[in-house]
Amino acid sequence: MVAAGRYLKKHTEALVKAVGIEPACELTGKSKATLGRYYSDNPEHADRFMPIDAVVALERASSYPHVTSALAELQGITLSHDDRLPNAERSGGVNADVIALSQRFAMLMSEYQQSIEDGVISVNEAKRLLKETTMLQQVLIDMKLHLEDEHG
Repeated sequence: MVAAGRYLKKHTEALVKAVGIEPACELTGKSKATLGRYYSDNPEHADRFMPIDAVVALERASSYPHVTSALAELQGITLSHDDRLPNAERSGGVNADVIALSQRFAMLMSEYQQSIEDGVISVNEAKRLLKETTMLQQVLIDMKLHLEDEHG
């Protein structure tokens, strides 16, 4: 089996175990044996991988996106985990997003102004700037999702 396949199977197993085998069966509609084949390292199951819809169902129930993270790592992509509930209804629409965007940008600029006063951005200041940048990014993602929902 190719190293990438073993890596994905290892993370598939971690995902199933994070959710629990019984709940995983209920969420995916798959049997214990079928789920086990998705992460089995036996040669006869080397080409069997969990379908993406099952991965999504399990990752929604999990505290961490094991398989998605593994896929990203294999492609050299870095993900940022959003602790907010991704399945929670986003309220307010695009107008609320524009307001939140301007508020977050103002907070970022305020942090930047304080950080650069002495001409050097310290480690703690950089962490605060990074946090504000991430929050700004989350607002942009919410705005993108609202635009897609409202305008196809």
